[in-house]
Amino acid sequence: MLGNGRLDAMCFDGVKRLGIIRAKLRKKVWINQGDIILLGLRDYQDAKADVILKYTPEEARNLKLYGEFPESFKISDDVTFVENDLDEYIEFGEDVSTGDDVDVI
Repeated sequence: MLGNGRLDAMCFDGVKRLGIIRAKLRKKVWINQGDIILLGLRDYQDAKADVILKYTPEEARNLKLYGEFPESFKISDDVTFVENDLDEYIEFGEDVSTGDDVDVI
């Protein structure tokens, strides 16, 4: 989510587009990171798309069964989009900084 009704959407064709949430969906349908949404591409702006619909978990499972999603598409238990190459676990290290390098004003 970028704010002001905008979000970054990764499309199945591998292009990251700026998704703009329609006024009809604003404050009625909440979109979180990893949700599966339907985008309407613009004819005159390839880098922008309009968010038309957010799929429910049941709808996403049905679309997967009907073959509407690519073979590389996996649906996890909490129904988030997981790409085959992107499902690695990321581990963050501990913060090793001490308070010695902080200047007190």
